[in-house]
Amino acid sequence: MVPPLWWLLLIGMVASLWLVYELPFGARVSLPAAGTALALGAAALLRYGSLTIAVGTDGVSVGRARLPLTALGPAEALTGEAARTARGPGLDRRAYVAIRGYVPGVVRIEVDDDADPTPYWLVSTRRPERLVAELEAARQTAGR
Repeated sequence: MVPPLWWLLLIGMVASLWLVYELPFGARVSLPAAGTALALGAAALLRYGSLTIAVGTDGVSVGRARLPLTALGPAEALTGEAARTARGPGLDRRAYVAIRGYVPGVVRIEVDDDADPTPYWLVSTRRPERLVAELEAARQTAGR
């Protein structure tokens, strides 16, 4: 979920749009324009803020991407300065990245597949230790 401030900014933008159209054209134009902007903005914020991470018997899924258990390497929870470095200067350009700037923790998941040029996945999560524990449990059940 995106920060509450982003919702306030959306409301401010919609109010400004309403005012721009209300003064010269009236409610007949301003209300549909503001309603459309609110609906599109809300849909964009909801979509951006809904990164789905799932660990199952077949692998891990982050958004639409999927990493099978056979390619799942060690995972590491990063917070604070380590997470900042992993998202910035320490980031490998070949890595699969699913991060949100407003989420403080990240998990680095090594990719153990010689055919895959991606060295690791970097995934934002509010509970990095929990995701690492689930990934390790999935690796154990797969016998790796």
